[in-house]
Amino acid sequence: MEWHDMMVDGYGRIMEILERALNGLSDEDLNWQPKPDCNSIGWLAWHLTRVQDDHIASLMGEEQLWIKEGWHAKFGRPADPKDIGFGHTPEDVAAFRTPGTETQLAYHRAVMERSQKFFPTLSKSDLDRELNEPWFQPLPTVGVRIISVLGDNLEHAGQIGYVRGLRQGKGWQPF
Repeated sequence: MEWHDMMVDGYGRIMEILERALNGLSDEDLNWQPKPDCNSIGWLAWHLTRVQDDHIASLMGEEQLWIKEGWHAKFGRPADPKDIGFGHTPEDVAAFRTPGTETQLAYHRAVMERSQKFFPTLSKSDLDRELNEPWFQPLPTVGVRIISVLGDNLEHAGQIGYVRGLRQGKGWQPF
């Protein structure tokens, strides 16, 4: 198995988790916060997809699908490439309203498919290319960024399952 096959599989698992975790949820469920300063399911799904869209688009040297394909409008948000959730206050999270599971999953699917098509285009030397991000030491590489996005997305997908369990109780099974 090649490294890119593992990444295609890993990123595909995020989609599988999201499909199961969002299945059957109402907008009220998606926007529910366990406490006023906690993330909602809808915000978490949006944020993890925004992170992947932002980071992979940057590695590709391309525009984010958020803007290029007009996903920002479908979410009722500005066409701001920096609007990925980092720095959101509890008030920002509380004000977030999801457009629903179908739009959440469609946006994630588009981002995932672009990511999965990108991985096989990279050579092993591409993975070792250092990113110009001097605030990190040592400098991250393309390979490190691909793994960090995968880890971040899986962590947030797990949080979605946890919040759903808080909302619906023990009866919901993620797998």
